[in-house]
Amino acid sequence: MSRMKYNFLLETYETEILKILSVWSMFDDADLPFRPHATDVRGRSVHEQMVHQCLSEDIWFRTMFGVAMKKTPLPEAETRLGFILKYAEDTLQRLDILKQKKESWWEEIADFFAVKKSRTWIFTRRLTHSAHHRGQLVAMLRMLNKDVYSTYGPTSDTGGLMQQRAPTIYAYSDLTTLIKSEKSGGSKSELPGTGGKPTTERPD
Repeated sequence: MSRMKYNFLLETYETEILKILSVWSMFDDADLPFRPHATDVRGRSVHEQMVHQCLSEDIWFRTMFGVAMKKTPLPEAETRLGFILKYAEDTLQRLDILKQKKESWWEEIADFFAVKKSRTWIFTRRLTHSAHHRGQLVAMLRMLNKDVYSTYGPTSDTGGLMQQRAPTIYAYSDLTTLIKSEKSGGSKSELPGTGGKPTTERPD
């Protein structure tokens, strides 16, 4: 990748792809119908969150960045692995296209729904939009009593709080390892658990 002042956006997008797919990999197929509240359809199910991520990102990139995939953004088989493989395929293609864009392209003004913004502004909003939905899924992992790996720093399952020097432990070190492992059934990093340490800054 040639250096330009907006490369940090591409680097962030690349790491966000891994973070999203890592969170998806922490679910099982049986979890896909799960909602935050079983009888309240206002909260997206895990399955609906994956659908939204794929469709929303496709719409943003097509309409705001002029980056369109040739195929449908949804997998043929809407399984956990199906979503992982399809999202990985599409996002890596988008990343390759974005790497060819010049600084002037990033600074151009584009439509952002009812207003106009620079593409750098829109892309930053896209990253935060995806992080918002990933956070919702992490909360659902806790509701399901699942192990939660790091996305930015330590979690209760990786050893506790940052100030307790708990380690950051990712489910997978990189996207290639994630895809290869999940295709063969999954083989995530080992988790130490809390080790008896409190996982809140204000323990009782």
